[in-house]
Amino acid sequence: MKAVPDNTAVRVALWRALHLQVDAPPHILEDDLGLQLVAPESNWQARGDMHPEGTKQARLSIVTRARFTEDLVRSSGTQQYVILGAGLDTFALRHNGYIAVYEIDQPLTQEWKKQRIQELGWTIPDFLHFVPVDFEKDSDWLKSLTQEGFDRSQPAVISCTGVSMYLTHDAITGLLQKVAALARGTTLSMTFLLPAAHLHPDEQRLLEMAMKGAAAAGTPFLSFFTPEQMLDLAQQAGFKYAEVITGDDLTKKYFQGRKDGLSLSNSELILVANT
Repeated sequence: MKAVPDNTAVRVALWRALHLQVDAPPHILEDDLGLQLVAPESNWQARGDMHPEGTKQARLSIVTRARFTEDLVRSSGTQQYVILGAGLDTFALRHNGYIAVYEIDQPLTQEWKKQRIQELGWTIPDFLHFVPVDFEKDSDWLKSLTQEGFDRSQPAVISCTGVSMYLTHDAITGLLQKVAALARGTTLSMTFLLPAAHLHPDEQRLLEMAMKGAAAAGTPFLSFFTPEQMLDLAQQAGFKYAEVITGDDLTKKYFQGRKDGLSLSNSELILVANT
């Protein structure tokens, strides 16, 4: 089968670049490497899913959750960073190599990404490890991760952003249990979507549009959680501490003092859990 990137991975990479082009500085995340990987047509901003106003909340959520997790990695002091559902993430291409990075994602997306890095004349860093896994079909992704050099006896930061909505409840439960069993001091940063009933009408309409687009692309949204439900799952999985970071929390952290009034909605939240 021909190596092709996942549609969602491409969209996320383009939204990161769009943030630099249509949102005023200071930018939450400066990343246009994904745009170079995708190399879209010159009129890519005219795509229906790139409308500056219509995609604003999704775009801001994506760059902010990435910034939050990368800040967490840099402040953690750990030497291992695992990105579940990495897509076209470029952290490993933008940082200085003080930490081992393990990217876990669908095999075809990863193969395409490696090909594009080579075509662009970039170097795949020695500290970057690609771990091809299908989360729904391969429940033992931790074994594959270990085979690539991940040290289970040492703490790590595990990122799982923009993934949980595509997984079944059982797959999410299994994922939480595996991470909770890792070395003491490991931190999980995982985003999740609120159920529609807990959203404002405007947010409900945006969620409905996103769900239709995801279903049409063959990647339907499967799972939604309230903060209480997610914290219960984390506790049952065995984490020693867990909290939920809201859009309001992230707005206070990253958007204070802006003159353009940009802020985040509370439709996507972040579970931060520690072993």
